[in-house]
Amino acid sequence: MIKKVLDSYKKGEIVLIFDDDNRERETDMIVAGEFITPAQIARMRNDAGGLICVPLSAAVADELRVPFMTDIMQAASSEYPVLTELSPTDIPYDEKSAFSITVNHRKTFTGITDNDRTLTINELAKMAKNNMGSQFGKYFRSPGHVTLLRAAEGLLLKRKGHTEMSVALAEMCGLTQVAVCCEMMDDATGDSLPTDEVEKYAEKEGLVFLSGAEVIESYQEFKKD
Repeated sequence: MIKKVLDSYKKGEIVLIFDDDNRERETDMIVAGEFITPAQIARMRNDAGGLICVPLSAAVADELRVPFMTDIMQAASSEYPVLTELSPTDIPYDEKSAFSITVNHRKTFTGITDNDRTLTINELAKMAKNNMGSQFGKYFRSPGHVTLLRAAEGLLLKRKGHTEMSVALAEMCGLTQVAVCCEMMDDATGDSLPTDEVEKYAEKEGLVFLSGAEVIESYQEFKKD
């Protein structure tokens, strides 16, 4: 099944990945950042409904010089003490938040439309691919409407979130390590979409659905080679 996921990912298609019953218990729509289209952003909005985010590998994040949001909060806490109180030290499913800053490309208008977000993500992937991180501030503004996530160094060998899974898929495919992910929500219950409903959706829409455990196992084997 991992081969189907990688084949779809290389083609710029959306894949569905469930993390784990003992973690977020969520399925994310995931696609490679360099291939994202306005239609896919719209699909994520309408069919997934969670937060559309852009995971970056640690190397890409360092190239762009974007920190974890918690590091920004810590640096600013001497002037704004409430930021210390807001520190996310009690996440029930993880030890550290992957959130970084939010951005818009400077050619966007509001930044929130499907076209604007696509432009921002495509250009971000292009910048990462061409090692143009030193010009990040020239072409992007912050705050914006595209939420960046920093993957852990070592990816799935260290942290097992959708952020790392998204980037690991890109690495295994030989693509730029910039991805797009969005959690699938359930209108009926107000919670995340149950896996049996995800399976029905995947079958109906012709999408590949895979467990995070299979992605993790495949990535571990990939790193051994």
